[in-house]
Amino acid sequence: MKVMHIITDLDTGGAEMMLYKLLTSLRDKSLTSSVVSLMGQGPITERIEALGVNVETIDLEQGEHPSWKAIKELRQFVRVFNPDVVQGWMYHGNIAATVAVFLFDPMYRKVKLFWNVRQTLYDLSREKMQTRWLIVLGRWLSIFPHCIIYNSNLSADQHCNIGFPAKKTKIISNGFDLQKFKPDQQRRQQLHEELKAPESVLLVGHISRLHPMKDHATLLRAIDRVVDSLSSTGSQQEVLFLLIGHGVTSELSSNKSIRFLGWRSDIPEIMSALDIVVSSSAWGEGFPNVIGEAMASEVPCVVTDVGDSSYIVGKYGRVCLAGDDRCIAKSLLELIENKQERKTAGKQARKRIKENYSIDRIKKEYLKEWGF
Repeated sequence: MKVMHIITDLDTGGAEMMLYKLLTSLRDKSLTSSVVSLMGQGPITERIEALGVNVETIDLEQGEHPSWKAIKELRQFVRVFNPDVVQGWMYHGNIAATVAVFLFDPMYRKVKLFWNVRQTLYDLSREKMQTRWLIVLGRWLSIFPHCIIYNSNLSADQHCNIGFPAKKTKIISNGFDLQKFKPDQQRRQQLHEELKAPESVLLVGHISRLHPMKDHATLLRAIDRVVDSLSSTGSQQEVLFLLIGHGVTSELSSNKSIRFLGWRSDIPEIMSALDIVVSSSAWGEGFPNVIGEAMASEVPCVVTDVGDSSYIVGKYGRVCLAGDDRCIAKSLLELIENKQERKTAGKQARKRIKENYSIDRIKKEYLKEWGF
């Protein structure tokens, strides 16, 4: 079987990482994969090529409408590869996959078309104009894919409510490599040494690019509350907040308890060293990878009730309403002050990921849908 994946770009976002993890897990299967990035090469390109998977690029610019030349190039990629399955990823990739299949196999007799929707849809007005247009176009074209894969139940419900066909819906959550994401005392010691922080200092991590939907403003207010509370109560517990991601710099805050680490490629190592992970997203999340990665690493999470975040953490984390910095601060303080709860919740969290969201389980679900 040959499977072609068409995706917007290969930056380090959740969809791109999930594609990479899926391709990694499929190495032992007798199928051939190919990837087409509508934009240029990104940080994930080299990782995918290292798996022996060919990556083609259309080299569109951000916001650029595809030219006839770009469409012909896409058609040529499909003709040369001759896939059995074309899997779109995200709105742009889904539309491009539909065009590619139609140009290659107008009657859909040789190729199965699949879409993959990776975000929730709270309010169309929050989306960029081009994204809004793609969502509306996607609603009209959604009769063509064999199946529409969503990574969260909420995302599926929201899209069906605006007209995407419910009968084509399939939920396949994100999957996690429990050998890569796991508790590791040596990694913990190494990160403390890098930060020049004593072993007694608790490390609270927030891992996300700078984007309004990630709501760094609420996060920073919550951190200020935590620091003020620890100071006013005379707590001896020291805490460092590690903010990691593209565009996240010290210009955001002068709080001395925050370390801005920028973009990092060693997230599994960092995750193993953290004591708590916080996700402050305001909207747009489907199934946040960072939450599953933290839980797999036995790290308890404080999350906002966005996408499937609440369902993922279950009983083994804390959940707050989006934008509620008071609740986020209170939840963080409770975990900071209770070592036993952190330890117990972390172990149960890893068990939950192992039982429900291992990459091997997710791989089997994709293969079943594709008909392998």
